[in-house]
Order: sequence, then structure tokens, then C-alpha cells
Amino acid sequence: MNSRSLEFEQQLSVSRETLAKLERYVGLIHLWSPRINLISRSTLPDVWSRHVLDSAQLLSLVREEVGHWLDIGSGGGFPGLVVGILSQERDRLQKLTLIESDQRKCAFLSTVLRETRVKGEVICARSEDTSPMAADVVSARALAPLETLLGHASRHLAPDGTALFLKGARYEQELTKALDSWSFRCETHPSKTDANAVILSISEIERA
Repeated sequence: MNSRSLEFEQQLSVSRETLAKLERYVGLIHLWSPRINLISRSTLPDVWSRHVLDSAQLLSLVREEVGHWLDIGSGGGFPGLVVGILSQERDRLQKLTLIESDQRKCAFLSTVLRETRVKGEVICARSEDTSPMAADVVSARALAPLETLLGHASRHLAPDGTALFLKGARYEQELTKALDSWSFRCETHPSKTDANAVILSISEIERA
């Protein structure tokens, strides 16, 4: 167990079993990423802080139990796989779905689910080509501008669902542009891992 994983265990009070699953996941990231570019090479040494902890903070923004969590453009599994691994310990998710259009990344996601024994479904397709999911939560990280993400969320959210989008320093510009096309309710939460980033919690999405 390395210092990064120990830090994670201390911050989130997870069990050793959950920590072992996360360590296996991070190990697979290091193994696969040089071949299929799961995350940028510059962030590989900081997977725990830059990606795992960043993704984990989403769970503090939802109720204790979630019926269906949908992660779109999952890529390397952030935030969806982290949410799935952390939620299994306390049985917080009834269903986890990861949507990714790249077949190689879909293979990676399926491998992580299998090796960590986390229940989840990987759909290898574009979000807009997938049947509506009526999910309770839709999440995305580093996928597309907010205006585009709202289209995906509108398609796949249940009427009372919530979209959680991790955004960087330019989020205010994205919000302003999105309001030209969409009506929605938005709460902004500061990121716990990046002083310049936020998490947007969005609901009641409608075309303007």
C-alpha cells in the first residue's frame, strides 16, 4: 500500500477491501493508459489526487442511496468507476451504467468492473445514440461544453434527476452560453481538489 492510497483511506474512511479495489483500478490505469491514452501522461503520477479523489467528491452531493447512476463519456472511468467502487461497500447504488464510444476504452472499463467485482454495465456507443435511461444521476468529467452536456442530461435524466458535471475555471462562461439554449436550476460547489474547479449540480433542465 503506497502513501497515495493511504491518504485516500484516511480522507474517505473506506475499508481495506474497497481500498484494494481502488489500488487495482489505479494499477490498471498505469498499465493501459500508455497504450490507449486513458488519462494524460503528465497526470499519471498523480492519479489518486488528480482523478480518484476528484471523482470521489461527487458522492457527497447525492442522497445516500441512488437508483441508477449513469456516467457518460466514461473514458478511463472518472468519475463513474470511482463512484461504483466506493458505493459497493455501502450498497449505495442499485444500478451503474457507463457509456463510452471508444471500443478500446470500453474494454478497459469492462476489465476494471470484472477485476474489482463491481456490478455495472458498459455501453459502447455515443450517448446521443443510446435509448433514454431515466437515470437518477448523470455524471460527466472533461467531456464537452456545458451546452452539449445539458443535451445529454436532458435525454437521459429522470424527471427529478440531477446532473453532476465537474468543470474548470471557465465554468461561468459555459453557464452563460448554456443559458442561451437551456433553462435549468444550478448549484455550484467548489472542488475539494482544485481551487479553480467546481462541480455543477443541475436539475429541471428544459429547452429555452
